[in-house]
Amino acid sequence: MQQILKQFAQREANPPIQFIKYTMAGGIAAVVDLTVLCLCGWLLLPTLKQGEFLVKIFHLAVPVVSDQARSWHFYVNSGISFLFSNTTAYFINFHWVFHPGRHSRRKEVTLFFAVSLASLMIGAGAGSALICLTGAGFGVSLIAKALACLSINYAGRKFIVFSR
Repeated sequence: MQQILKQFAQREANPPIQFIKYTMAGGIAAVVDLTVLCLCGWLLLPTLKQGEFLVKIFHLAVPVVSDQARSWHFYVNSGISFLFSNTTAYFINFHWVFHPGRHSRRKEVTLFFAVSLASLMIGAGAGSALICLTGAGFGVSLIAKALACLSINYAGRKFIVFSR
């Protein structure tokens, strides 16, 4: 047990512990992403609609917006939240999860953001398509986006960006 805890306190960890740490780091980045995305969807470019969980629980006033507009807003708001959450993810992954050093710092950051941008485009595209094609709610779109991003980001960061 002490050996397992030691792996959580340092960067060096066996693959299962590394994935758990990655998932924890992703959870923190996801909270940042969700917070910024929800705020943007409420205050900047309306994405929420009447009857949504967040609207009900926080008693939010939201305008009526077409599914096509909400779809576009979801995509743009995802780009904004990406900048905040991906910066958070980079620092946590760099300092706690993976070993840096495979590339120069500039190339590492560029690759990190490139992998994340690819996953964002695919994930936000899936979420946006669900809204546009099926009228899905914000929550369903977030789940689709999160699942796509988790799998693409882990593989890209582990095998392309960081050294081990």
